Amino acid sequence: MPRLTTDTRAQAQRVAAELFATRGYEQTSLSEIAGRLGISKAALYYHFRSKGDLLRSLVEPFVTDIEALSADLPAEPRATLEAFFDLCYRHRAILLGIVRDVAVLNELKIVDWIIAWRTRIDVALAGPTTADRVRAVVALGGLQDTLILFADDPELATTIRAEAVDAALRALGVPPA
Repeated sequence: MPRLTTDTRAQAQRVAAELFATRGYEQTSLSEIAGRLGISKAALYYHFRSKGDLLRSLVEPFVTDIEALSADLPAEPRATLEAFFDLCYRHRAILLGIVRDVAVLNELKIVDWIIAWRTRIDVALAGPTTADRVRAVVALGGLQDTLILFADDPELATTIRAEAVDAALRALGVPPA
């Protein structure tokens, strides 16, 4: 086995994120991750107590970023939607992994948390009525779906981003400027 470097933890996270995004959490084993890294499974356990611990380490930056965004939302809908798109873009591997294997939400016990932050953003973005929140759900859900369905498109961060944000604004009833 190769000697471990100080980057082993980060390398394991990159490999796991890639595998979780392409194959799903349940279909990816720690042995497979260790094999891709050229280390033993025991060496991987040095960095992560379990596969769930590895998953949590991948989701924590997303949780931190979404909490920061939802605590300090931009005043303008376009800026909020762009910030949300950019945040989800940075964490798209995690989003892909969740879509491929929704069991990770139960593994992490974050379903209630997701509903809470989405509700905060929905209300801040569109308003508290059911009709307002439906528009916000369509807008934000559409942005996330765009990131998932166009994940490999080289224009995702540019042209597609602009089109997606404009479409989300229309869903909110705000004319794109």
